[in-house]
Amino acid sequence: MSHVADEIASQPACWEKAAALAADVSPLLPPPGARAAAVGCGTSYNVARVYAALRELSGQGETDAFPASQFPASRRYDHLVFLSRTGTTTEVLDAMARARPGAGRTTITAQLDTPVAAAGTSAIALDFADEQAVVATRFATSVLVLLRAQLGADVGPLVDQCSAALAAPLPDGALDATQFTFLGLGWAEGVAHEAALKLRESAQVWAESYPAMEYRHGPISVASPASLVWSVGEAPPGLADEVRVTGAGFVSGDLDPLAELVRAQRLAVALAGARGLDADSPRHLAPSVILARH
Repeated sequence: MSHVADEIASQPACWEKAAALAADVSPLLPPPGARAAAVGCGTSYNVARVYAALRELSGQGETDAFPASQFPASRRYDHLVFLSRTGTTTEVLDAMARARPGAGRTTITAQLDTPVAAAGTSAIALDFADEQAVVATRFATSVLVLLRAQLGADVGPLVDQCSAALAAPLPDGALDATQFTFLGLGWAEGVAHEAALKLRESAQVWAESYPAMEYRHGPISVASPASLVWSVGEAPPGLADEVRVTGAGFVSGDLDPLAELVRAQRLAVALAGARGLDADSPRHLAPSVILARH
């Protein structure tokens, strides 16, 4: 069994630990009413997108999300959250260095003894969710469980849903599809982006992602009998029928979007195995992007 498969399977236990940690670290995160931004790269940027949407939906304040390389350092924020699993990502460190002084800077990493953690005004480490595989799975989902709990959500049922997602069969025809599209409404859009990223990273497949209501505005034109369209969470009314007209398969997730992401992670590993690929170490990828200084 691969490291990534083991790490995917360990998520119910990780989510329990993350939920239990939320109350202790809550004072380190943006307080209600603060203007905040979350910053990351790759998977961590997708986590930032989900967190920003959820924080605004919870009424706790305006919240933006940026890839670290695009962080607008001139903007004024009360509190910044920087995410990096390894704590060594060059672009995150550069964004932290560019940030205006005076704002709180919370870092979320897998280990405290890292440059990113040291550069913040406060640090949160989810060492129990650290990973050996290059592809991030349980760290990202555990961070989201922690952040959802900190925002006041009841995350207790998520653990059971995660277990259900681990036991559920993969969607019919998923291993035969050659083109995949993930869709999400509201905060689930960020989850859809992460699901597609897992398939691209692990299985080298054609995987796209969009806000669900945008799918009709062009992307549906590539759908065919070789496609699988997966709505992570609730689907817009009528979309399933429109997709099926194209001949594509359609999946409407019944679980919480975060639990649906676990199913997508499993699909990525299964597709990699079917293609004879190493899901732990995808080509051209490393655990952290560390850029040379000139």
